[in-house]
Amino acid sequence: MKGIGDLFKQASQMQAKMAELQEELAQAQVEGESGAGLVRVTLTGKYESVGVSIDRDLIGEDPTMLEDLVAAAINDAVRKVEAMQKEKMASLAGGLGLPAGMKLPF
Repeated sequence: MKGIGDLFKQASQMQAKMAELQEELAQAQVEGESGAGLVRVTLTGKYESVGVSIDRDLIGEDPTMLEDLVAAAINDAVRKVEAMQKEKMASLAGGLGLPAGMKLPF
């Protein structure tokens, strides 16, 4: 059985790991794409757009199609950020030895 001091120590370690993880996520970048790579969007782990690339063959064509492809690429990148965050959080929770199914409050 753990004493209160051990629990505080574990909580402090978890808080430090969480801060480190948040910084890692903020620095990470993912790329979403649509139209078989004709449109690419790069987001940070904070969902900030840092780049958009559009194949030159699309420029000048139907603007509605281009707008749809940009939106699809953004959505693809958002899904990838969410998956990356879930993976990182799962590894953090696993390292703490939490019971299966127990979720962290963040």
